[in-house]
Amino acid sequence: MGLRQARSVKPAGAEAARQAAVRAEQEYMTRLYGRLDEERSSAEAALRQGPAAGGGSVLQARVESAVVTEEAARRLARLNGVEEGLCFGRVDHVAGADGPGDTFYIGRIGLRDADHEPMLIDWRAAAARPFYTASPGAPGTVARRRHLHLRHREVVRLDDEVFDLEGLDEAERSGLVGEAALLATLRRGRTGRMSDVVATIQEEQDQVIRSALQGVLVVQGGPGTGKTVAALHRAAYLLYTHRDVLERRGVLIVGPNATFLRYIEQVLPGLGETDVVLATVGELHPGLKATAADEPAVAVVKGSARMAGLIEAAVADRQCAPPDGLRVEYDGLTLRVDAERCAAIRDGARGLRVPHNVQRRRFVHDLLEALAHDRAEQYDRIMDEPLDELTRSGQMPRWLQELIDESADEPLLDETDLRLAKEALWQDPAVRRAVDALWPELTPERLLSDLYADPERLDRAAAGAGLDPAEAALLRRPAGAPWTVSDVPLIDEAAELLGEDDSAERARRRAADAARAEEVRYAAEVMETTGGTDMIPIGDLISASELAERHGDGGPPLTTAQRAMADRQWAYGHVIVDEAQELSEMAWRAVMRRVPTRSLTVVGDIAQTGSAAGAASWGQMLDRYVPGRWREQRLMVNYRTPAAIMRVASEVLAAVAPDQTPPVSVRDDGPPPRAVELPVDGLPGLVAEELAGFGDGAEGRLAVITSAARHARVRAVLPGAAVGATPEALDSPSVVLTAEEAKGLEFDSVIVVDPAGVLTESPKGGQDLYVALTRPTRRLTIVHDGDLPPLLSGSLAGG
Repeated sequence: MGLRQARSVKPAGAEAARQAAVRAEQEYMTRLYGRLDEERSSAEAALRQGPAAGGGSVLQARVESAVVTEEAARRLARLNGVEEGLCFGRVDHVAGADGPGDTFYIGRIGLRDADHEPMLIDWRAAAARPFYTASPGAPGTVARRRHLHLRHREVVRLDDEVFDLEGLDEAERSGLVGEAALLATLRRGRTGRMSDVVATIQEEQDQVIRSALQGVLVVQGGPGTGKTVAALHRAAYLLYTHRDVLERRGVLIVGPNATFLRYIEQVLPGLGETDVVLATVGELHPGLKATAADEPAVAVVKGSARMAGLIEAAVADRQCAPPDGLRVEYDGLTLRVDAERCAAIRDGARGLRVPHNVQRRRFVHDLLEALAHDRAEQYDRIMDEPLDELTRSGQMPRWLQELIDESADEPLLDETDLRLAKEALWQDPAVRRAVDALWPELTPERLLSDLYADPERLDRAAAGAGLDPAEAALLRRPAGAPWTVSDVPLIDEAAELLGEDDSAERARRRAADAARAEEVRYAAEVMETTGGTDMIPIGDLISASELAERHGDGGPPLTTAQRAMADRQWAYGHVIVDEAQELSEMAWRAVMRRVPTRSLTVVGDIAQTGSAAGAASWGQMLDRYVPGRWREQRLMVNYRTPAAIMRVASEVLAAVAPDQTPPVSVRDDGPPPRAVELPVDGLPGLVAEELAGFGDGAEGRLAVITSAARHARVRAVLPGAAVGATPEALDSPSVVLTAEEAKGLEFDSVIVVDPAGVLTESPKGGQDLYVALTRPTRRLTIVHDGDLPPLLSGSLAGG
């Protein structure tokens, strides 16, 4: 995933050129931040001083003060909010006959110098558009696009993309950094094949970037083909090309882990800061952030589409009609609803075809009504007992008998009586408990937690969904256990079936809308009576509704991303899924629920599917949603992994997934991969040797990828190495990972420990080994303390 591989092909003097480029950019960043500080001081002064004194009424002065103060506060907040990552890009345009081309720096806001000349272009401005839309196949006038990576106010890395290499002089070519250095080296190769390869890379990625917004685009690409970068540039291109749609609905980017989300920030910082939601599968349901993984067998069951039927059966199981009817003690009476009536009430609520918690309103209403009628009938019988005695004794007065006869056809409860009786019943704790036991109001988390912890309930739901007892047993766990990533799609499925009774919230919104309409009316009158907008500078014009909103009590308006993240039913304009082959059938249901238009970019490699619940083919996952209507773009050129390493990985792939075609590597440099017979205790010396191979002052990164069985021991003998695929750990010179954690990442050097263990500890062990072998960009070492697996022994010589 990293962009460090270009260091392995730098020509002599490239490091000095890189440092010079960083120094030059640092000088410009220092100027930008100086200007930012000046603008910030000016905004602070304006906020302190407030509006200048002037004529007009007291009310006019109050409105003017409010507007000016608000604008100064907003400006200051905007300036404070861009401290990190102020500038993230630069575009150099092709030189013309009349001189050098323009250079624009792109950032999170626009800045001008004291002479009003542009220093920094706001990324939303038209002048910034080429930074996002230029591609190898359609560069326009862009000669070079540079990504600047800042830490605080310091330039820490540069990455160039060059679209007009021949237009650069030798000094400019030697100053290229990042991936452009690699591509430039390839293009300047002495064979025509190198130029052809670069053109192929450019054309493949350009087709991905500019593919239509509508429909499902699958980007199938093996290791090192740049599929993630292409997909992220596609996100930028779509946000600019279809801004009217995507600004309103937003873009959801689903990544495999927090490291991927950091990578997005590095590749396209500032992109859609109000329009783009970044999430893992474990974060798709609002309020949850699951990171734990299930055992493979459990993940397979939880990921199966049959779980949708299990959740549906579990919801139905909580909608009860007692076979012996309902009995509840109330005010000295035993109220009863017979079994037939209970079943009719339950079936009537189910027949509404709305979610469980909304159906509950009908169930509660009808059951309380039945209880109220039974209570009235019992009270009536109690009151009739003295009258019956009078009748039997022959002492019933004529006038009383006539009154009884006249009221015989009247209902026991009129509409008001019935309402009051139901309200009284609902306030009784025993009645409420009885109703809740039959049809509880459920949260998705409670439904699933109760289900996992109750074997009988779980077995009933599993049988209804076609799961066998052994599969149901895998789902059992105690209440309160932490949620796993595989649980989140199930919770989302439950939320869809449960819904929520939002009648109170809808009533509150209606009242709030009425109150806001009144506020807007009042604000319009204020602006009219105070001279309209004559007192307000033209750049600060606001509408009556904006004025009302600013001074309401609802707080600042939410961005598209903030609203989308909090709303489980939000419909996105486009969704991008990276490492999509890892998503289970249930995870795909959760994703598709969020994009009803089926506008998606699906990025992954079927050959690298490591999850036991993941995809065996794209059709397996997509055909149920867009049968025959998804299109595939294949990236077949690997320009990051040396050919010698790729040959070893390809033999593994041929053995475990013969139907998959590995990408063709274009690099044929670096040392050949090696196998070393070595106990785990000998790893410290090997790691030290690899780190020393980077050279003094080099920024190389080493990953030790181990089987899960050896993970704890490897960590123990390498205490200086970081652990896990966290953003912080990946900044360390060395890190210990499992194959699953290494997915999507790249390192200069990789040591794979216990390949036999990687192969056997998972149903997808072969794919996991393929992933581990394709992470290095320079050196690969395989460590084993026994015989090499047969699918490796033929391509590696022991060391």
